[in-house]
Amino acid sequence: MSYVVTGATGPLGRGVVESLLERGVDPAEIVATGRSVEKIADLAERGVRVEVLDFDDVPTSVPWLTADDVVLLVSGSEVGRRVPQHTAVVELAQRAGVRRLVYTSAPAADDTTLVVAPEHAATEAVVRASGLPFTFLRNGWYTENYQPTFDQARATGAVAGSAGDGRVASAPRADFAEAAAVVLSTDGHDGAVYELSGDTAWDFDELASVFGNALGSEVTYQRLTPEQHHAALLEADLDEGSAGFVVALDQNARDGLLAVTTGELGKLLGRPTVPLAETVSSWV
Repeated sequence: MSYVVTGATGPLGRGVVESLLERGVDPAEIVATGRSVEKIADLAERGVRVEVLDFDDVPTSVPWLTADDVVLLVSGSEVGRRVPQHTAVVELAQRAGVRRLVYTSAPAADDTTLVVAPEHAATEAVVRASGLPFTFLRNGWYTENYQPTFDQARATGAVAGSAGDGRVASAPRADFAEAAAVVLSTDGHDGAVYELSGDTAWDFDELASVFGNALGSEVTYQRLTPEQHHAALLEADLDEGSAGFVVALDQNARDGLLAVTTGELGKLLGRPTVPLAETVSSWV
């Protein structure tokens, strides 16, 4: 039996491999895959099997995937291309008849207006139709998503956005990676759909305050209308599509779609999720 992790060249997939190793999984039982495997050559030196898997060129079969394996499909980063990419991986796993497929999805993927959800909902449908035993990890917001905002605050003394009084129940990426490792390496998760989020939802005034405490200087939350926010992003040289996406995410936060605190992430971890301030302090 092997634990096969796709996207191991990215931060989440890499974190899952590291968490599996920390949990005492034999490195020889881990298959770390990705497009540019030179990025994870150090894992091979530690005994992990490293294999190429390009989401844009998924073969019909591979010798390192068997019916005894558990696969983690880490969702791809190429928005607009993810459904066919994910489908190719699901079909590969289906042909191999793997023991279970675990997929990193989005909050309430099949019942939300969250801008990132449609591709995840479509992938979940593909996984369900495959007939494979599955687990969905509906990952909430990573605290690291706000590291560029922190850098902006360091330079300007402000957090600018159009999220209003919206709240975000974030947790660091490492918490989500550890939870995935738990789900991969333990039983009892077949058919489970986990809504994963941080234990505490913070608002953007609190985010500015945490940034200020970490930086040792005042940081304020600059409340913008969606139109002002969009214009500011364009002025900062974001393209039209990216600017619209960022504004839509802030609208999702304003609407409360990122504020749900289910406690399920902490339950999988067996401990509280890491607080916002603790993660931010590591960025200084």
